[in-house]
Amino acid sequence: MKHNCRLIYFIGVIGLIGSCKKDNPSPPNGAKNFTLVNLQLDSQPFTPANTSSPLTPQLSLSFSDRIDHQSAQSTIVLSGTEGTVPSTYSFTHHDSTVTLQPVNPLKYWKVYSLQIASDLTSFSHGGKYETNSNYTIVTQLDPADKFPRISDTALLDSVQKRTLKYFWDFGHSASGMARERNTSGNTVTTGGSGFGLMAIVAGISRNFIPRTEGIARFNKIVGFLETADRFHGAWPHWIDGSTGKIIPFSANDNGADLVETSFMIQGLLTVRQYLTSSDTVGNNLINRINTLWGAVEWDWFRRCEPTCQNVLYWHWSPDKAWIMNFPLYGYFEEQITYVLAAASPTHGIPKIVYSNGYGKNGSIVKNNTFYNHVLPLESPAPLFWVQYSYLGLDPHFSDDYANYWTQNVNATLINQAYCIANPKQYAGYSDSCWGLTASDNQNGYGAQSPANDNGTITPTAALSSFPYAPVESMKALKFFYYTLGDHLWGPYGFYDAFNVSTGWTANSTLAIDQGPIVVMIENYRSGLLWNLFMSAPEVQQAKTTLGFQ
Repeated sequence: MKHNCRLIYFIGVIGLIGSCKKDNPSPPNGAKNFTLVNLQLDSQPFTPANTSSPLTPQLSLSFSDRIDHQSAQSTIVLSGTEGTVPSTYSFTHHDSTVTLQPVNPLKYWKVYSLQIASDLTSFSHGGKYETNSNYTIVTQLDPADKFPRISDTALLDSVQKRTLKYFWDFGHSASGMARERNTSGNTVTTGGSGFGLMAIVAGISRNFIPRTEGIARFNKIVGFLETADRFHGAWPHWIDGSTGKIIPFSANDNGADLVETSFMIQGLLTVRQYLTSSDTVGNNLINRINTLWGAVEWDWFRRCEPTCQNVLYWHWSPDKAWIMNFPLYGYFEEQITYVLAAASPTHGIPKIVYSNGYGKNGSIVKNNTFYNHVLPLESPAPLFWVQYSYLGLDPHFSDDYANYWTQNVNATLINQAYCIANPKQYAGYSDSCWGLTASDNQNGYGAQSPANDNGTITPTAALSSFPYAPVESMKALKFFYYTLGDHLWGPYGFYDAFNVSTGWTANSTLAIDQGPIVVMIENYRSGLLWNLFMSAPEVQQAKTTLGFQ
């Protein structure tokens, strides 16, 4: 299914509403209960994969007995969020088939419910329907453009500028840090704020933000980080933006978070490389960033009890020590953590920690093929795996295990190819409606991927893939903006996620999803953040230490 998700998706879910009525008393005078034999939409079987109906569908219900006309009109009801939908009823096949059609067109991309109550009665015998039934109907997307067409360059400008507002306009007033999400109050996030620092650099470069104001924001954030809770130099995942005190991520996660800290250091080093040392304010910030960077005890997280292990650990708690017990073995979003640990001028690690921990001594190599694309490392995963570490770390390199440009490009193309193939037949998936990664979904938060697909599309997945698949990402951007813009385009860029199959759209925005959009679009356009981060001499030394080519 290609082009534009112009679909109508009808999920046939027969369920019980209220208490089960299958044990209805036998009707009097020999009458018998009856069943629904067939349900069709516009003369086609009503199935979850049905994708071709107008906004005035004909719903034909065939029963095992003749249906009482008056009963049908009160017990077979189509309804939406605004109440019962006025419909016409007709009867055929000796009154055993009831055809219902809305009087007025239904609304685009709305959820409707076709309900059949158990007190529906038959005409000939006075029998009753066996059970309450409910079928969910989600109408098609409106194919019309929601905003005037503009050039691709102007569209990229608009997306970067609007998304940057999450970090700039919505940044915490006291700390300057990024809130975890748009409903987080004082809870600011370490990793998301690191992404935000890089986004602000891009914003200054594109004249979305005056340079002096941007540097003032850097100064505020660095000042906050200097006084915020740290544990062996590492910050926690969440911090109170007003007080700098830790907000536990979970009961046992109440201390250092090394992966989140690496995302922050990636941002700080990028800012450091952007600043001018000849400028007094800039030179002061450079020195303070160097102090924060040098204070992170990466080698401490080898858990040296009694001898240091050849792997890094994600968490450490001041009162529960290593209770989280999460060694960073294998390939996921943490390559940047190992690179920065190797780059540290004060608490560095040797290559064996990278090889044994991240590389698992070579066992991360798989070289399996998916949708005609070879994936060097592991199986198809959420796309943040090929984005978070590579906001600053330019993936045009190889190590002992993979060429990371090949890994990241192919992972992206596999993600899109999976959505085009759409093996689970979710509504809307196409070459322009794709992108599976970690995000909010209608049931909470989850890491969506080809191996864990629930119909949720997340804009950051495709938009943060611009360097890897610019043609495919541009298709997605235009679909998200022009076709879904009335639902998806908010005050801080695109909302977090949507699900065409269920008519759901998030009303949330998250720092870790908004930041990569700005940064990776900029890397696609100019390579700015890659060039800055990679210019750090410590990063260049780490490439030598780890044998990158």
